[in-house]
Amino acid sequence: MTMVQTSRRLAAVVTTALIFSVAAALGFAADTDTAPKVTIDVSKAGPRTVEAMTEHSILRDYIFAWENLAHTLEANAPDLLNGSFTGASETQLIESVTNQRRSGVSARYLNQSHKVDAVFYAPEGDLIELHDTVQFNLMIVDGNNKIFDQPVEAHYVVLLTPGADRWVVRQLQEVEHF
Repeated sequence: MTMVQTSRRLAAVVTTALIFSVAAALGFAADTDTAPKVTIDVSKAGPRTVEAMTEHSILRDYIFAWENLAHTLEANAPDLLNGSFTGASETQLIESVTNQRRSGVSARYLNQSHKVDAVFYAPEGDLIELHDTVQFNLMIVDGNNKIFDQPVEAHYVVLLTPGADRWVVRQLQEVEHF
C-alpha cells in the first residue's frame, strides 16, 4: 500500500468517525428515550448457576425485547416485535396493539430503568425466571395530543426461553410486588 493510499484510507476512517460523532451529538444515533437501562443480578438464581456468557446474552436479549416492545406500542406495529416475544406474551402484545389501533392511541415507554433479579434457572438451561422492577414514564398520545403522561413503577415476572439465535420472552406478567 502506498503512502497516498494509506493517507486516503486514514482520512476515510476519520471522516466516518466524525460523521457518527456528529450524528450522535444531534440525536440521530440510538433513541435515548426508548433505550432501556438494565441491571441484572444472577447471583441468587438456581438450581443451576448462570454462566457469564449466558448472563451477557440474557441481558442483551432482554434489552432488545424491551426496545422492541416500546417501538411496537408507539408505532402500533406488531411486526416490530422482531421475534423477541413468543407464546402468551406475544399474543398479549398483539392484542394491546389491536386495542390501541381501535381507540386511536399509542403508548410510549420513555426513560426505562430495569432492576432485574434472576430467581430460577432450570437445570437443563431451557428456562430462566426473572423478577423485573421497572421505572419509566408512560405517555399515551392520541395523534399529536398527549392525553396521559406519568412516571410508573411496575413489577414483572418474566420467563425467558432460548430461541434459535437468542433468548425470547415467553411470559411477561405484571404483579403487585415481589
